Amino acid sequence: MNLYFRLIWTLLRVWCLPAIRIDEPFERTFRVLPNDIDINLHLNNGRYLTIADLMIVEFFGRTGFLRSLFKNKWKPVLGGTTVTYRKQLKLGEKYRLRYRWVGSDTHWNYLRFEFLKMDGTLCASGYSKGAALSRSGLVQTETALQALGKKLEMPVLPEAVVRWVESEKLLLD
Repeated sequence: MNLYFRLIWTLLRVWCLPAIRIDEPFERTFRVLPNDIDINLHLNNGRYLTIADLMIVEFFGRTGFLRSLFKNKWKPVLGGTTVTYRKQLKLGEKYRLRYRWVGSDTHWNYLRFEFLKMDGTLCASGYSKGAALSRSGLVQTETALQALGKKLEMPVLPEAVVRWVESEKLLLD
């Protein structure tokens, strides 16, 4: 089994699972497979991010954003990710990946992910930011939400996200 199988499985699941609101958290259960591990026989640090990307696909599909992307000829883009690792996930171990939208700014949508052992122990957590890209550049969040037919009150971004955005500015200078 490789990630193409997981991607196809995710896309098929999206068709069968109920729709969710953008602000509704969701989670999935996974198992650490042999192609997920590194030389320490635990989930590879890069694989965490790849599996989190699968959740973005599910999020887009279940919220209707995927349909909006195709309809408007937009492309989804990832603008960055920050992650912290705390506990290892070993070969064969089942785990849950919890995912939720935490807010947006003018162009970027911020999403939190948490990798949890089945007993609830936090193994890794972080944030990703994504946007829709049109031929003329990043689509404003307000426009993307209108295309979804959604009107949401924007939550205040968590302090961790605010500081992450500030630190990005320093990295890019």
